[in-house]
Amino acid sequence: MRIMVRVRACSTAVASARSPRKRTLWYVRRHRSAQPTNRFAQQAVEHALRGIGLALGVIAVAATASGARTEMPPPSMVAVGPAILKAFDPPTPEEANVKVARFFLDKTPVTNRDFLAFVTNHQKWRRDSIPRLFADAHYLMDWASPTEPGPRAPENAPVVRVSWFAAKAYCASRGLRLPTENEWELAAAADENSQVADPDARRTEILAWYAEPTPAIMPAVGKKKPNFWGLYDMHSLVWEWVLDFNNRTASDGRRTDEAFVCGGSSLRGSDKYDYGAYMRFAFRASLRGDYTTANLGFRCARDTRGARDMSDTTKKGFP
Repeated sequence: MRIMVRVRACSTAVASARSPRKRTLWYVRRHRSAQPTNRFAQQAVEHALRGIGLALGVIAVAATASGARTEMPPPSMVAVGPAILKAFDPPTPEEANVKVARFFLDKTPVTNRDFLAFVTNHQKWRRDSIPRLFADAHYLMDWASPTEPGPRAPENAPVVRVSWFAAKAYCASRGLRLPTENEWELAAAADENSQVADPDARRTEILAWYAEPTPAIMPAVGKKKPNFWGLYDMHSLVWEWVLDFNNRTASDGRRTDEAFVCGGSSLRGSDKYDYGAYMRFAFRASLRGDYTTANLGFRCARDTRGARDMSDTTKKGFP
């Protein structure tokens, strides 16, 4: 009876301890070293140990489940959101606030070095192999050859003259995808200190960039300060593809490449002075999946575990 009382006392101490792991290790060492005087005492000790093990297993499972929503991003990516995006051009007033789930996004645009590795391993996306259905005649034209970027395309500069199809295939080769328009806009809305930049300062920054000619040789990525999320070059370097770049319609039912800026659909803009947003949406609306330009690059995104609880419904967008 004396040994049985000790088991109960120790079990109570373990259950009330602030550090279950330390108490459990103490309990196991103490009782496994003991020599029970009879079979009943031995069974009591084993039963107590099994109960403690089961309790710790439940704790571990609960910790794993709760940790699923705080998954850490890969080294080359950062986490963005979850957040509410104020839609620039909502179809209805009820859709003005868009829930965007937490997602991962590349810290910088994809570089020429990154894309060279991709076309080396996936030769059908080389300049001399890709069908015209998936890229126009200017695809990777700044590269010295199909397998060498050359001096006009430095390895640390963003890859440009890449079609939507090629950008999408590159991301898929990494197990990723292109960001949706809402995801990109949420990530780009931030400045260095907050999730939403001061509108006047942002407007000045973007319009100054838009007024500059596209450089003959793109500068390297990641040279300026990151924004609130830890992202580099969301503005002032290249335009970027998004997954659902041309998945919009104007209020009269026409596609945005026909009516976004020229027609009444532009009047729905939530901020009539956000000229940068007008330019971005109009530029995207003018694109087709095979188009390439001298200042259009991309970066990749990825869902996080549990992201569908607050998902952006445009993740399946196509041109």
